Amino acid sequence: MTADSPAALRVVLVDDENLIRSALATMLSLEADLEVRGEAATLAEGERLVRVEQPEVAVLDLQLPDGDGLELAARIAGASPATRCLILTSHARPGYLKRALAQGVLGFLPKTTSADQLARAVRAVAAGRRVIDPELAAETIASGDSPLTPREADVLEYAADGAAIEQIARRAHLAEGTVRNYLSSAQAKLQAANRHEAVAVARRQGWI
Repeated sequence: MTADSPAALRVVLVDDENLIRSALATMLSLEADLEVRGEAATLAEGERLVRVEQPEVAVLDLQLPDGDGLELAARIAGASPATRCLILTSHARPGYLKRALAQGVLGFLPKTTSADQLARAVRAVAAGRRVIDPELAAETIASGDSPLTPREADVLEYAADGAAIEQIARRAHLAEGTVRNYLSSAQAKLQAANRHEAVAVARRQGWI
C-alpha cells in the first residue's frame, strides 16, 4: 500500500468459536485493504473491543455465550455509531434476518460464505450498502411475519434441543418463571399443544 493509498478498513470479529474466528481473521488479513484490529468471544468483550477500536465494520456471530449478535449490534450503535455491522452465522433464518434489518444491520450471511464473498461483503457494508444472502432473503419474503416477540423466539430457540426449564433459564439469563411465561405465550400464539410442537412450527416457518 503506497502513501497515496486510502487507509485499510478496520474490522473486528466477534465469535465464540475460536477456530472459526481465527480462520476468518487469517482470511481477511490477506486482503490488502482490510485490517483485522481485534477479536472477541463474547458480547461483553465485543462491546469493549468496538469501543476501543472504533472499526468501520464489526463481523458478528449470532450465538454468543452472554447474549446474541443482534443485542451486540444494538450496543455497538451506541458505543461506536460509525461502525457498521455484518452478521455471519450458522443460524441464518428469516426471523433473525427480519430482526437484524429492523435494527439497521447491513450485512447478513451464512458461515458457508466463501472468503472472497466475505471480503467483498465487508467492503460493501463499510460503504453503507446492504449485503443479504439471496436464498435467505427469498425465504424471508415467503415466511410471512412472525407472531413471536424476539424474546419468545429466543426462548423457543433455547428449548429446541429439549432442554429443561432451568437450563433454558440459564441460557437466556432469565428467571424460570419468566421462561415458562414466554413458552406458554409462544405455544398459544402458534396454537401448539406443547413447547416441542411450538419449536417445530416456528422452525418450519423460519421464525427461529
